[in-house]
Amino acid sequence: MNKAVLLDELMQLSPSERLDIAERLWESVHPPGSALPGAAVVLTEEQMAEIDRRLEEHERNPERAQPWEEARARLWARFNK
Repeated sequence: MNKAVLLDELMQLSPSERLDIAERLWESVHPPGSALPGAAVVLTEEQMAEIDRRLEEHERNPERAQPWEEARARLWARFNK
C-alpha cells in the first residue's frame, strides 16, 4: 500500500482513533517494558558483571580498542547493510 494514501486515510480518523493507532505502532517498534529513549536503564547483576569484565579487559589491553568508525564499518560489511 502507498504510504501517502495510507496517511491520507489515517488523517480522516478521529483524534482518538489516530492516537490508538499511534500507540499501537509505537509498541510494535518499542515493546512495553523496554526503556524509553533517555530513560534510566536498570541492568541485571549479570549485565553489570559483563560490563566490569569488559572494562577490565580494556584496561589490561587498551591497544586492542578499535575506533567506532572502524567497528561500524566492519559490522556493516559483515552484515551487508
